[in-house]
Amino acid sequence: MTAQTYWAEHAWVNGSVRSDVVIVAAANGRIAAVVPGSPRPPAGSVTLRGLTLPGLANAHSHAFHRALRGVVQADGGADGETGGETGDGANAQADSDADSGNGAPDSFWTWREVMYGVADRLTPDSYFELARAVYAEMAMAGITCVGEFHYLHHAPGGARYGNPNAMGEALIAAAAEAGIRITLLDTCYLSSGFGAEPNEHQLRFSDGTAEAWAERVSGLKGDGNTRIGAAIHSVRAVPVDQLATVSGWADEHTAPLHVHLSEQTAENDACVEAHGFTPTRLLADHGVLGPRTTAVHATHLTPGDIRLLGHASTGVCMCPTTERDLADGIGPAVELQSAGSPLSLGSDSHAVIDILEEARAMELDERLRTRARGHWTAAQLLRAATADGHAALGWGAEAGRIEVGALADLTTIALDSVRTAGPPPRLGAETAVFAATSADVRHTVVGGRHVVRDGAHQLVPRVPQALAEAIEALHGP
Repeated sequence: MTAQTYWAEHAWVNGSVRSDVVIVAAANGRIAAVVPGSPRPPAGSVTLRGLTLPGLANAHSHAFHRALRGVVQADGGADGETGGETGDGANAQADSDADSGNGAPDSFWTWREVMYGVADRLTPDSYFELARAVYAEMAMAGITCVGEFHYLHHAPGGARYGNPNAMGEALIAAAAEAGIRITLLDTCYLSSGFGAEPNEHQLRFSDGTAEAWAERVSGLKGDGNTRIGAAIHSVRAVPVDQLATVSGWADEHTAPLHVHLSEQTAENDACVEAHGFTPTRLLADHGVLGPRTTAVHATHLTPGDIRLLGHASTGVCMCPTTERDLADGIGPAVELQSAGSPLSLGSDSHAVIDILEEARAMELDERLRTRARGHWTAAQLLRAATADGHAALGWGAEAGRIEVGALADLTTIALDSVRTAGPPPRLGAETAVFAATSADVRHTVVGGRHVVRDGAHQLVPRVPQALAEAIEALHGP
């Protein structure tokens, strides 16, 4: 691409709002200059009205769950692969309740069948169409990088595609066409519970062994738009003797490693029954924790768990809109950060796609839990949504800040909408975090390229229609 100059009416630079900021994106997609106090846009520049932030990072996504938005609310709503499928004991109890007529008909277990039905219909081509539309929606929400927790590897029944990474490569291609960056967190998923084989639907998730998983993942290649990372689906889905293989692959490739952790108490109970330890202790004892590891959810932790995560500088990705949609609970985010765990944010099951709402919800949920205000400043919440989110996805200091040498990834929030009008520009960060929504995103720039202009996606036409068509094809007649 060619160099492009932007003039930001207001911009979040070095932790404060600066006005009249010239931002020069070089041909290599990085910021070449940041010049506040330039009262007039330079000739040939593009004007960004509102508050320009570093691009937002969505650190936890299951793209195909977007097809379930709204459809499953009558079924109790859940996160298919983390919200309730936590071990044989939980499954047996649900089956018993259903058989006896004592269980509520709208539950995770009925929802799961809807999720599996969608998953079973996905092919590399249909996954590409859906993910491209979902990632375009993310771009329109100001997200410039997504961490895709990807476990839908094979054909239904577990048959391998001719290209064993066809599904993952479809996601990589979808992100590129939607104009955002992706860290593909290729997920090891081998069992349906402690000591249990995958069920018929989960066969397409499994490579059989962690060694076979590692061999397949090694065929994936990153590029300027893409990082390849690893994920352990959960302690119940990867046998304890194979955890080290996954973490070892991540170490060898200096790759980020993510893991669903203690989203529900049933997972903790089943882990203690199987191994005598909490999931966090199990991960710690097998070398999974560390500064390149991110635990997702971490909702139900003991004080000892919190100390283990913080001492290892293991990050934690909070997904408040999913966690409240599933009635998971409120995780100990304040305690985790105080212990030394950096926090990031994700939209997970895509009940909504709005990282500003995730940031706001983390603070507001904590207010409900503690009946006190002011656990994080707007600046701290923006850091979780930008710099720390990118770091969790393996982009380090390259992204999440507006400074020379960083990637030219920018998000501009309107300060004159019905939600944001009124406060002075100097309170732009507070306005963005505590008042704005994804509907207030006016511009998204990725690598200097203007992907979303005045609220319209420049690469994917008619995004709502693209979403509707991709989702309709999966639900069938």
